[in-house]
Amino acid sequence: MTAAADKPHLSHEHMLDLLRQMIRIRRFEDKCAELYTQEKIRGFMHLYDGEEAIAVGVIPVLEKRDRIVATYREHGQALVRGVSMKTVMAEMYGKQEGCSRGRGGSMHLFDRATNFYGGNAIVGGGLPLAIGLALADHMQGNDLVIACFFGDGAVAEGEFHESLNLAALWGLPVLFVCENNLYAMGTALELSESETDIQRKASCYRIAAEAVDAMDVVAVEAAARRAVHAVRESHKPYFLECRTYRLRAHSMFDPQLYRDKTEVEARRHSEPITRFQQWLQANHMIHPDDVPRIEAEIDAEIAEAVAFAEVGTWEPVEQLTRFTYADSVVPAGQETP
Repeated sequence: MTAAADKPHLSHEHMLDLLRQMIRIRRFEDKCAELYTQEKIRGFMHLYDGEEAIAVGVIPVLEKRDRIVATYREHGQALVRGVSMKTVMAEMYGKQEGCSRGRGGSMHLFDRATNFYGGNAIVGGGLPLAIGLALADHMQGNDLVIACFFGDGAVAEGEFHESLNLAALWGLPVLFVCENNLYAMGTALELSESETDIQRKASCYRIAAEAVDAMDVVAVEAAARRAVHAVRESHKPYFLECRTYRLRAHSMFDPQLYRDKTEVEARRHSEPITRFQQWLQANHMIHPDDVPRIEAEIDAEIAEAVAFAEVGTWEPVEQLTRFTYADSVVPAGQETP
């Protein structure tokens, strides 16, 4: 891999694909929010509005064989990774055609075929899972990168420090991606961390790190290319702090009493989709018909996903204990006649 491989390929086609993927996440989640108010989707749901550039900038840089561990705000990562929108929507509905058989819902999307290992509801819970996956690959001699996404709230957890320490100590190929949206649920970063420059924490464990403006998808992709290249070449961890901003509430139950509405509105002027679209227009890299065409294509895909979920089936009651205990899964070939 050469130094040129670390740079985004700024072709017209690639630029449109970056924009399309961000719009796809945004419109999918807007539809999910609508369905939530109709009680088609229930339980907890956390949306990615304003953070789309991270998933779109990082995940396509990875190879298909690499593994991804995500947080409970993972719809965007799943869609960009290639998990079918139909199975994601069916999972949101709780239908057994969903990617987790309807058992996980919004916070537990999983897809083995795309090496997408969650969707983890516990804050910071994906960090030790990523270490375990990386250790297994390291011991088997696999040349893989494990990308672990987590929010700034996870930085306050003990498993954050334990995971960084072990990754550095054992030389594990983990790309740590901190999605710093400034608010851990309802607590501002400066109220929970004495050191708010999160990427500096990696230096305590002698892990190479950098911070990137995550409202700029091109900047994120460039940083991701550098990071993935470093991990794959050195077989050592790398820390990427993506500085972003969550435009929606923490979850559908969050009244947002911890921040002023004017702050959120001011931030909307620099959100990644608007910012990138304006840049494309200013540089004559987009046709006036491109965005309406992209939106129409995505809306059609969303409509198909909703229709798929609507006709999906509920898991039979007699199967509810399946996968609950080890002895509830009968080995292949040993089924009772």
